[in-house]
Amino acid sequence: MRLSSYVKIFPCRDNPGRLLLFSTRSFAKLLVPKALLAAIEDGSLTDKEQETLDRNGFLVHDSDEERQEMMAAIEEANRRSSRAVLTVVMNLDCNLACTYCYEGAQRGSHYMSSATGELLVRFAGGEYLARGKDLLVDYYGGEPLLSADRIRDISGTLKSLAEREGRRYEFTLVTNGTLLTRAAVSQLVPVGLISARITLDGPRENHDRYRPFLSGTGSFDVIIRNMSEVSDLIRIGIGGNYTRESYRSFPQLLDTLSANGLTPDRISHVLFSPVSKTLGTHLSPEFSEGCVSDDEPWLLEASVFLREEILRRGFFTPRVAPTICMIELRDNLVVNYDGVLYKCPAFIGCRGLEAGHLESGCNDYGTSHNLDVWKKDQCRDCAYLPLCFGGCRFLRLLRTGSIDDVECRRSYFDAVLEEFILQDIKYLRKKRL
Repeated sequence: MRLSSYVKIFPCRDNPGRLLLFSTRSFAKLLVPKALLAAIEDGSLTDKEQETLDRNGFLVHDSDEERQEMMAAIEEANRRSSRAVLTVVMNLDCNLACTYCYEGAQRGSHYMSSATGELLVRFAGGEYLARGKDLLVDYYGGEPLLSADRIRDISGTLKSLAEREGRRYEFTLVTNGTLLTRAAVSQLVPVGLISARITLDGPRENHDRYRPFLSGTGSFDVIIRNMSEVSDLIRIGIGGNYTRESYRSFPQLLDTLSANGLTPDRISHVLFSPVSKTLGTHLSPEFSEGCVSDDEPWLLEASVFLREEILRRGFFTPRVAPTICMIELRDNLVVNYDGVLYKCPAFIGCRGLEAGHLESGCNDYGTSHNLDVWKKDQCRDCAYLPLCFGGCRFLRLLRTGSIDDVECRRSYFDAVLEEFILQDIKYLRKKRL
């Protein structure tokens, strides 16, 4: 047997005689003696060593066969998927005046109509529920709770259709949190609401500067109160947008959450992301994790620093895991408020990247979105392939004007992966060989 092509090897900082192995395919971590690598090469592993390495995904029988399996990984993931995920933009309106509003010129009083809502129900029911798929809808905006009645109507119908087909319907919200009152949540839980992701841009002073109400008053205290009132009814996730000047203040937000009873057991996850400029808009951080990245030193430092502070306080943040661009996942779609379909929220409004319409269904977007762009030697032989599958297509579009190649994340992972793994080990039980 041979060492997998998708293994990263790091020196053990606490023990010079050992190495830290990390499988980017299985995500297993092992501390091993340095001599073990030579034993793999010359075939002198003990039965126990070989069994442990094999079981954790570090050994393969044939490297070419392993690479071929990776080339088919997304196709296999699509085949195995039992759930469809729709991101539904209910409106492009908002009750906040964020200084970096990612909607840019698209923002306005644009709402999903009742007719488009009916088309959404018909499309989701026929395209997914009738084909035996469970359905998860992520309602988005703008501020989706400005369309709370429409969400309740759509969800009530889809939940009934799902139950009739023996399938499951659930939905989540990406919301600024100002309208997420207990009364609103109590009306939405019966029709499928399970969680909400709320943006808090650091402690009160910073948040209120960047995310005030239209009137100019701060929104922080309202959001904290709402979260406290609904965290027993639904899961609450926290996002936040930081800048070079503000990221070091974000740990104060975590302490404020705990001081207000929003302890790690009441928060499902915390994930902070930098404010990222895009094509005249901003890509919302709720959809940018694992996608858009930058190799500027301060951003790399910020990502490691904030992840450590989150984990140290007992909150959960995503561990190192595969990131497959949404455009590659067959049963993941974005539905704009006007019924136009896209494969990524960042593509909304990008001419030529429409993926169809609720009324007519999906187009063949394989060519326009260059779905197989990552299936080449550069990616096939890269140990990071299972983590990125070609990176963020939108970032490539932003930088070059077309999805003409992968957005390679090698330098990003070279800079942060070891630190992320060590953070995970610090808060997880170590495996030793």
